[in-house]
Order: sequence, then C-alpha cells, then structure tokens
Amino acid sequence: MASITLKGVPDELLDALRKLAEEERRSLNQEAIYLLERAVAAYSDSEAAARREEVARQADAWRNLAGRWQSQRDADDEIEDIYDARTPGRDVEL
Repeated sequence: MASITLKGVPDELLDALRKLAEEERRSLNQEAIYLLERAVAAYSDSEAAARREEVARQADAWRNLAGRWQSQRDADDEIEDIYDARTPGRDVEL
C-alpha cells in the first residue's frame, strides 16, 4: 500500500482532523483516509459531474456576456450604484 506525506497542513485543519478522529475512534491516519475516500467519491459521482457541467455552462454564459453590456449612464454613477448595492462583507487585508 502506498504512502503520502502532506505538507503545509494548517493547524486548524489538523486540530479538526484530530478531533474527528478521536470522536470516531479512529487513528489520525484512518480518519484522513476515510475523509479522502468520501471526498473523492462525492466529487466523482454523477451528481457532482452534473454540477460541474452546470457550473461550466454558467461560466461560459458569463464569458459570452462579458464586455457586451453598454450603459447610457456615466461610469462614475454606475460605479457608485455598484458600491451602494454591496453588502458589508468580512474585512480582508490586501
């Protein structure tokens, strides 16, 4: 059986994985394999494939629309309306 090494695992993710493993009475390795198997199965099932196809169709539709809309309004007014319509989100440092 093959082995892998995961590098750069965030501390929060590792802590959550350890907690799950303890709750499920599995070793850390067994829990990681179990969760990976579930994730791969969910990703590869037909429903997930259908979702990926729908997302691809939607992305194509947006790409086709990009750059085609023209407004009769001043660009500054459009920008102001966009900013006014935004909901407050989380703080992000750039």
